[in-house]
Amino acid sequence: MPILNKLLEIETESGISICNVTPHIEKLLAQTSIHNGQVLIFSRHTTTALAINENEQRLLEDIKVYLRKLAPDSDRYLHNDLHLRDVPDNEPMNAHSHLMAMTLSTSEIIPIVDGKLALGTWQSVLFFDLDGPRKRMLFVQITGERG
Repeated sequence: MPILNKLLEIETESGISICNVTPHIEKLLAQTSIHNGQVLIFSRHTTTALAINENEQRLLEDIKVYLRKLAPDSDRYLHNDLHLRDVPDNEPMNAHSHLMAMTLSTSEIIPIVDGKLALGTWQSVLFFDLDGPRKRMLFVQITGERG
């Protein structure tokens, strides 16, 4: 059974950035001959996350509000005591971003059926950067039977 590993670079915006990466994953899948199997998407950063949900602009704004309520950037966090840590000069005060990421997931697995992602009608793979703007890397692993 073939296993294909790919990296997907995403440039994000400032603050909380939510990007629909479904088209990128579909493009990678289309470049393979995998007919049935699965796609693993894994975020390689501690202040990013993945989720499967509806890619609707007003819902995405609601999600941002919800996450900010869970971990307000104005709260006091020990991680933000940069003078007590051995960190680079450009280290951001981003404890809130780490906490938000912990409430989401670092990976998603999607079945491949007949060469297509088996997502529901309104489902999209959403990538969250909770500490942007940055260049981020997603690891994509496609496994399965060739068609």
